[in-house]
Amino acid sequence: MADARPPVSRLEKIGYGVGELASSFYINFFNIYLLYFFVELGGVGPAAMGLMLLLTKFFDAVTDPVMGAIGDRTRSRWGRYRPFLLWGAVPFGLFGAAIFAAPPMSPTGMLVWAYVTYTLTMVAFTATNVPYAALMGVISPSADTRASVAAYRMVFSALAVVAVAVVATTLVRELGAGDERYGISLTMVLLAGSSTLALLSAFAFSRERIPPAETNGRIRDDVKLLVHTPAWIAVAIAAVLTPVALAARAGSALFWFRYVAGDDGQPVFLFLDRIGLFYTAFALGQLLGVVLAGALARRFDKGHLVIFAGALKVCAIGAFYIMPLDAIWPQTIAQVVVGIGLGMIMLLAYSMFTDIAEYIEWTTGRQMTGLAVSGAVFAIKTGIALGAALPGMLFALTGFEAGAVQSENAKFGIDLAFAIVPALMIVPAGVAMLFYRLDRATIAELENDLAKRRMQTAPTPFPSARDAL
Repeated sequence: MADARPPVSRLEKIGYGVGELASSFYINFFNIYLLYFFVELGGVGPAAMGLMLLLTKFFDAVTDPVMGAIGDRTRSRWGRYRPFLLWGAVPFGLFGAAIFAAPPMSPTGMLVWAYVTYTLTMVAFTATNVPYAALMGVISPSADTRASVAAYRMVFSALAVVAVAVVATTLVRELGAGDERYGISLTMVLLAGSSTLALLSAFAFSRERIPPAETNGRIRDDVKLLVHTPAWIAVAIAAVLTPVALAARAGSALFWFRYVAGDDGQPVFLFLDRIGLFYTAFALGQLLGVVLAGALARRFDKGHLVIFAGALKVCAIGAFYIMPLDAIWPQTIAQVVVGIGLGMIMLLAYSMFTDIAEYIEWTTGRQMTGLAVSGAVFAIKTGIALGAALPGMLFALTGFEAGAVQSENAKFGIDLAFAIVPALMIVPAGVAMLFYRLDRATIAELENDLAKRRMQTAPTPFPSARDAL
């Protein structure tokens, strides 16, 4: 018989969405302060930090799919994916807080600290965020319901941007009382504690409604099937390139406002300085993008909407770049449009990965939701790492010197990281989406067929996980 549990309530959608605060707090705070903390305040070379961010992704290339496969094969009284939110919440908070708790030391010591703490944080990120993303794939058998859950998730993602842009940047200034390093460290402790609570909330309020298969096949066979699925490849490419643009722009924003725009850090609107206004505008745009994508996805194919959202982002970044440096409000409007484009893309991408997992089960009978969405998590983390590394690499190539008056060449390097490269990265992401062929008619057909199959198969108890390698 079918799963008799009630449908996904609004409270459950909110509870699940709160879990997004954990990763979004980290991603947005790291985007603003990671490079700045270790390069500007810690004396580490920008190229060395860029290399660190890239090298740690090789480790993620192994841990992310392994975590997805482990989740697919876990059987517990809490389900397949929820237990990892409970078990991983505290390590996630502790390791994240440790990154910015570095004591005064030499640049070499700071670099070693960055390698160790950032790697541990990314392991904890994988252990919680891959199951969290996979949980959305089994929270409901309905693509429209999963899209609604994704919308709630993206609303909290946008709220995290606001919290970091407005509250966290203000806390850095106020708690630091002139000591930026201390202010960043203490603010991160608060964000890490909040992130731990967010993961526990997602565990407490969410439920898994799609019963697991009695057995899973070999992991290597699942991986082979996944990488031969054109729709998955298309979304994975877009999921790498879009965060490259986001992270490169975010990681270079402080440098752009300080060294190119000549901002002195004074408030320009209420208590917001230009960097705070920049991120607030982005967050408001992201919220609008989530609402817009949720409405449009009920009428149009998701692949076409991603292309449209990417075009919005490119045009808005280009418009921002050609404006006068002191055009604060026109730049703010452009940044709102950038946020709209990203909000649309992120909402659509997350729901597309769960659609792909359903498509694979429909065509092959294999359940691999965790593995499929682990590709999303790895793609996003890779894109963020590449984007975060790009400013450091470009700064080193163009002669940037921390704390000094920058040459025209160095300013051009900042422009490259802040505007030119991010805009260029989005174009091939749009091209990749031309190969995503899961339209609304196909999704409706597979949902109907899978519902009939699940009606004929009673949910099985959760046996112990087994080694499927």
